[in-house]
Amino acid sequence: MKQSLTLNKVTRFMGFGTLKPFTALFTGKVQKEDILTILKKFIVPIASILLFIGLWHAGSRALFNMEADYKIEKALTDQGQKAANEMKACIASGDISCQPNTLPSPTQVWASFQTLLKDHKVISADKLAFKEKTAAMNEKRVAAGQDPITYTGRPSFVDQIFTSLKTVFAGFLLALLIAVPIGIVIGLSETLRSSFNWLIQIFKPVSPVVWLLLVFMIVKTMTKDSNQDSAFIISFISVGLCSMWATLVNTAMGVSSVDKDYINVAKVLKLGAFQKVFKVILPSSLPLIFTGLRITLSVAWMVLIAIELLAQSPGLGSFVWEEFQNGANDSNSKIIVAMFVIGLIGFLLDRIMLTIQKMVSFNKNEGL
Repeated sequence: MKQSLTLNKVTRFMGFGTLKPFTALFTGKVQKEDILTILKKFIVPIASILLFIGLWHAGSRALFNMEADYKIEKALTDQGQKAANEMKACIASGDISCQPNTLPSPTQVWASFQTLLKDHKVISADKLAFKEKTAAMNEKRVAAGQDPITYTGRPSFVDQIFTSLKTVFAGFLLALLIAVPIGIVIGLSETLRSSFNWLIQIFKPVSPVVWLLLVFMIVKTMTKDSNQDSAFIISFISVGLCSMWATLVNTAMGVSSVDKDYINVAKVLKLGAFQKVFKVILPSSLPLIFTGLRITLSVAWMVLIAIELLAQSPGLGSFVWEEFQNGANDSNSKIIVAMFVIGLIGFLLDRIMLTIQKMVSFNKNEGL
């Protein structure tokens, strides 16, 4: 019973409804509604996934053949029939040196995913060995007031995922700390809303590239003589400034739309300014605030990849750019692995925020 409840919660979290219609198949109490629900919630999504993989495979083969024909034709034009025959034989043999570098197939992407996981295990083992080797030396250095020796090897793909998550949550927290208080203040005053609306409307559509350059100039000036990791600081501040506007607007809207009866009750009870905000205004505004936070987290995750790519700071964006620059035969496959990972993490972050939003929302259907 407990396992069934847990599975139902997981399937609802992932957007597939509950397992009740599916379990009806095994209990013998199948109804027409159950069959339709299974078809909509399970069979059709699985069929769409298989269709996507099939189209992807067919497209990759078509592009592979197109690129192979081009390479053979080029060899024929530049070097003659013998070179063209050699190129055709080389491509058919599967030799990496002459394979067309185009859209990889699903099997190639899966192989690259497994390669990245193996690479992570190797790097993790190297880190552990380095830590054990330098443990005694680092104790002496710390005791002497010196900085410990740190591992400077390249990060693995999994390490870069965690780096991106750390950066996006730091940027999200910054956006929350800036946008919610300002949104509350602006929402309480119609004069302030009209006064600052122009600023919000101008800065809200500004590109992540512009925010990155602005933050880069400021942070580099302020940390010129510091040993701090300026790349991380630049990245998370840029993410926070790019993504905070949805929360700011929704918070101001939520505060300004609080029922006037609640405000009048607060006046009758002679609540102070802070009591009125925390006991009346914020509870009433939470659904809209969390809607803004959900949008902010999604925007933060999207702009993070672009900012990491541009700033060359550690993370998934940097990983994608390095693989693109690398141009190896499996680079395209690794880029697509990163694309799926970015999309999956973005989906999970949105599900988490949607779940929290439903917990604080008066309308249980809000946010679907």
